[in-house]
Amino acid sequence: MSNTQAKSLNITLPTSLAASHDGEVAILRLARPQKRNALDDETILGIETFFTSLPDGIGAVLLHGEGDHFSAGLDLTELQERDIKQGIAHSGLWHRAFEKIQFGKAPVVAVLHGAVVGGGLELAAAAHVRVAERNAYYALPEGSRGIYVGGGGSVRLPRLIGVARMMDMMLTGRTYSAEEGQTMGLTTYVVEQGAGFAKGLELAKRIAGNTPLTNFAIMHALPRIAEMPPGSGYAVEALMSSIAQADGEAKSRLKDFLEKRAPKVKPGS
Repeated sequence: MSNTQAKSLNITLPTSLAASHDGEVAILRLARPQKRNALDDETILGIETFFTSLPDGIGAVLLHGEGDHFSAGLDLTELQERDIKQGIAHSGLWHRAFEKIQFGKAPVVAVLHGAVVGGGLELAAAAHVRVAERNAYYALPEGSRGIYVGGGGSVRLPRLIGVARMMDMMLTGRTYSAEEGQTMGLTTYVVEQGAGFAKGLELAKRIAGNTPLTNFAIMHALPRIAEMPPGSGYAVEALMSSIAQADGEAKSRLKDFLEKRAPKVKPGS
């Protein structure tokens, strides 16, 4: 199914973004193909608006880019001379918007193709599942441009690829391919060129079929537990586990499984 067949969402966004939905999956499209989906302030504010305005009943989000690229990052034509206070505020705008993705209302699947560079890579890192087409490539060229990441990359990317690899990318301008990105942990799926949207939608629909409370636990509790000392992590895990399994829908699903009405896990599923 193409995204043109999806139904509109009643969310007011700038022209650089387009929102729709396919059942329980909301679809957000970066829509500046003439600028390689570069991210200006208006787009960042629109992303924040979208993720804070998701209606009830949306179980997952599919994020993708129009044209040949996911996103070439910060729109450098918007760079202006800022004092330190203004620079901190500008970075804070990106932090708030991307926080609404990572710790928002629904899990996010990002489909990556072409350039996934600078701020575009920071945006992708805020998603929960990343699907790359084989023509995707990753870079952090901030070092050569005399700037530094400002969209949360220092926090999210080392957790995916490690500090040393991120240092290398920023210091040398090294570019990684889709296959290399999967090997080092940037993505969990690689598909053929043009197949990313369909794969991303398939995964988003599967995620939307989970219980909301389980998805909440995976999005909000899991990454925080992973950063806790073991003793604290075990305690929070036990609490979250007991809350999730006490949910009425969870009890119904477990009963279906025990009475052999639910599908079993199979290789490759």
